[in-house]
Amino acid sequence: MIKRKASTPVSVEDEARAAEILGRVRRMEVRTNRLVDDSLAGRYASVFKGRGMDFDRVRNYVPGDDVRTIDWNVTARTGDPHVKLFTEERELTILLMIDVSASSDFGSVVDSKRELAAEAAGVLAASAIRNRDKVGLILFSDEVELYIPPGKGRMHIMRLIRETLYFQPERGGTDIAKALDFANQVIHRKSVIFLVSDFCLGAPFEERLNHLRNKLQVTNRRHDVIAVSVTDPREESLPDVGRICIEDAESGQVVEIDTGNAKVRTAFEKQSRERRERTAMRIRSLGVDLLQFTNGENWMPALMGFFQSRRQRSG
Repeated sequence: MIKRKASTPVSVEDEARAAEILGRVRRMEVRTNRLVDDSLAGRYASVFKGRGMDFDRVRNYVPGDDVRTIDWNVTARTGDPHVKLFTEERELTILLMIDVSASSDFGSVVDSKRELAAEAAGVLAASAIRNRDKVGLILFSDEVELYIPPGKGRMHIMRLIRETLYFQPERGGTDIAKALDFANQVIHRKSVIFLVSDFCLGAPFEERLNHLRNKLQVTNRRHDVIAVSVTDPREESLPDVGRICIEDAESGQVVEIDTGNAKVRTAFEKQSRERRERTAMRIRSLGVDLLQFTNGENWMPALMGFFQSRRQRSG
């Protein structure tokens, strides 16, 4: 039996820290609401439509109505043919799956990748709530660290943002496949899943990428999966600053490299680019949309472009 983990506790003694957390969450709430109002109003609703039909009412049959919609009970009772009318089921379930492994805390600019993920998740959650949809949250490392069932309301969204920013994971590795398995067990109704990660899969890279692809394929058959990749500029290229030590945040392995050597920088960039490209190719080969956000850059145009392309494909 899968247990839902409790909310992150905030020490009552540490009032300064609690005030900092609350202030940060409220500032992010204001910013995400502004982004939704300025850029995404109407786009979300036009892309993510209801997944079924709800019964609305019956009315008298008129020539041209589909005979399959005749309500035979009402027809027999009244003596006049009646048909059932349906409306689209509007409410959706949005599940935010966010990678909080050790590598997510890295950031070479003002914010970390985790803070970027939290802001993007806040915008998506705020858009969902505006359209009366439910939003749930899974935070994962190489284990599922926290699960908040889908809910509604401003306080619910505040909690999601707060947990994404400040939850302290117990582990540092990454296992996206395990998190997808968990989502398939707890979310039974077809939902929209935003999988937010830096996709730092570790070694052996190709083996883990194939395993992730298989799990994504299963999940995408049940749900509508949208992958969101968050990266940092320093993960794509190295500055020329001489000899430095680089530590893998997840494995703890430390490697000394000479960034003053152009060949070293070129090799680093090539490996980083090839891994990103292979990951993107495997994800997109499943028909899964992939958004790519870079820390320190304006990511809203990419999100708006995604909504636009989705609307065109479904239109």
